[in-house]
Amino acid sequence: MAKLLTIEMAKQSVEPRQASFDVAPVLDDLTETDAEIIERMRSRFQILDDMTRAVKGGHVRAMIVSGPPGVGKSFGVEQVLSKHDVFAGVAQDSSLKKYEIVKGAMSPIGLYKKLYQYADRKSIVVFDDCDSVLLDNDCLNMFKAALDSGSKRVINWNKESRYLRDEGVPQSFEFKGGCIFITNIKFENVRSKTLRGHLEALESRCHYLDLTIDTEREKMLRIKQIVNDGMLNSYEFADFERDAIVDFIDVNRKKMRELSLRMVLKVADLKKSMPHNWQQVAEITCMRSKR
Repeated sequence: MAKLLTIEMAKQSVEPRQASFDVAPVLDDLTETDAEIIERMRSRFQILDDMTRAVKGGHVRAMIVSGPPGVGKSFGVEQVLSKHDVFAGVAQDSSLKKYEIVKGAMSPIGLYKKLYQYADRKSIVVFDDCDSVLLDNDCLNMFKAALDSGSKRVINWNKESRYLRDEGVPQSFEFKGGCIFITNIKFENVRSKTLRGHLEALESRCHYLDLTIDTEREKMLRIKQIVNDGMLNSYEFADFERDAIVDFIDVNRKKMRELSLRMVLKVADLKKSMPHNWQQVAEITCMRSKR
């Protein structure tokens, strides 16, 4: 019996333990090829374009786009909406140009007025890194009313406000427009239980698109994809010059202050203006200090 127990214990000691759930995402990243990651990202950005058109057309009420800074979230949305500006100019129909991109901080009363201004069907308010509206309970309650699944979405301001009265904004109105939220926040990572509950209620009213660009490898592949698609064409670099910029960022990816498309433009500006010592200047201005 003792020998059998010894054998069983030995077998258990050499049998591999099951990987925990926390390790799985890292392993998935390692098992994906570069081509598969690029195709995954390209597919999600195509969905971003399609969903933006759907919100603009009034077929989808709202969308949340989550991803790290500097990967092209805003560019994709603005590019789709700007085409409607062109169509509006050709058709000479100002009603087609009903959208606004809001950046920076916004108060609840400012949000109420903004939603009133874009309350018509096919109108859109894009909140681009305007995370204050996602972290304020009053704003979140307003969004829940504006994007409710019911046939009639009514927003109320149940406080006395001379500001709204002077601006001619009623204390209640029906919202028929759409909203797009572009954010760096991953909703599932929010720790506050109260805020998490509000965000889940908002998420249930929106289509949620996570661009899945989280690792350094994914960010670098996104940079290479966009550069190869012509991001630096206006600089008129030779192919080897363009490749030198990407290689410089790739080799120093862990030292860069930010691994993003914006950083590519910063380094490209240096190479264009200082062709002989751009790398030395980039090491000082674009990398974290060694001290």
